[in-house]
Amino acid sequence: MYRIITAYLFCFIVFINNDGLLAQNNFVQQQQNNLMIGNKPYHFVGANMWYANVMAMPDNKGGNRKRLLKELDFLQQQGVTNIRVLIGAQGQGKLVNGVNPVHPALQTAPATYNDDLLLGMDFLLQQLQKRKMYGVFFFSNNWEWSGGFLQYMNWHNKLDDTTMAKKFTWDENRDIVSRFYNCNECKEDYWNFVKHILQRTSSITKKKYTSEPSIMAWEIANEPRPMRPAAIEAYKDFLQQTSALIKKNDPAHLLTIGTEGYMGTETMEVFETIHTDKNVDYATIHIWPKNWGWYTDSTFKNDFSAVVNKTANYINEHAAVMQKIHKPLVVEEFGLPRDNFSFALQSPAEYRNKYFEGVLQLLVKSKKENSTVAGINFWAFGGFGKPAKNKDPFWKEGDDLLGDPPMEEQGLNSVFAGDTTTWKLIRQYVKLIK
Repeated sequence: MYRIITAYLFCFIVFINNDGLLAQNNFVQQQQNNLMIGNKPYHFVGANMWYANVMAMPDNKGGNRKRLLKELDFLQQQGVTNIRVLIGAQGQGKLVNGVNPVHPALQTAPATYNDDLLLGMDFLLQQLQKRKMYGVFFFSNNWEWSGGFLQYMNWHNKLDDTTMAKKFTWDENRDIVSRFYNCNECKEDYWNFVKHILQRTSSITKKKYTSEPSIMAWEIANEPRPMRPAAIEAYKDFLQQTSALIKKNDPAHLLTIGTEGYMGTETMEVFETIHTDKNVDYATIHIWPKNWGWYTDSTFKNDFSAVVNKTANYINEHAAVMQKIHKPLVVEEFGLPRDNFSFALQSPAEYRNKYFEGVLQLLVKSKKENSTVAGINFWAFGGFGKPAKNKDPFWKEGDDLLGDPPMEEQGLNSVFAGDTTTWKLIRQYVKLIK
């Protein structure tokens, strides 16, 4: 490996990475336990903003660029430098597991794409770069709210329309999704979608996506799970093949899988194994105390201290594994509802703030100790959107897009621009990781 320094000519450093490929120093890179920008570790507080590509579409095609720019400006002012975004949904808005998925979809049929959403991604990447912000972009989804793996199975006659539309039991869901990893046509379709994105040239910057510095990382999927122990080997094979494909087409950007941790991979051993892959640059974990049964609505206040402790233990357990294999860890999703599980914007979020502070403290501690936790992305940013004032709390056509996806009550876990106490807390901790 050798290094060519051209700082005096170009005002940036170009270096040769381990694959012998040139990369600019404003790309995020991985170096042992750290994420790096140039020669400086990159620690960040970020937000999930899955809907950003939808809002970035041209206004006359259903986008809302004015709101998007306002929200990106707001995040920049708070010190948030990283957002996590859904590249695009799969399907045509039909019910999936009883849910109306995100639409418009980017992939409306195999090898058929909605160019308006790709124009939106072009615009978003440009705006992120202007603000020195970075995005993590996930290709698909284990869950129904963006079509995801279930839609690929439907397209290839592994899941009929009637079955796909009905609400599954949890065991049915596990059985059905686990079959994705043995569906060769489904995987090929997914891989073709991945290649389509990686081969794109921005209509604005005229750069290939593989050369866009505002992309921090590609993510294989949101929370990919084997779903059944019998599918673990096929699951591992799929991840390995996908990681190799992405790195072959784009060696300059980071790659992560998108897991929740051992809660989604069946065991910690599987979590460790899939992240030792040379093509995977860092690991993610997601933490959902309510979904995992760490509390119930009626016991929340009594269980809160235990929830905070379990969260810290979950992070530390995975951090220890990543320390062992010398790669960074990002706490990529975590969230709580407002106090008393209210969806109203004016409702307090005292417990949520305390919960966020516990995670923020671990990030600061990791930075001080040069440990593996490199960043956090809270779930989720609702920005300047507002929940609809109707009795049905779920998203309907014409409602504002919020951080809560369509299958969840709108306002459930969203952090809005008006949550002043939460933002004061975030600004306080952003200063400690600079």
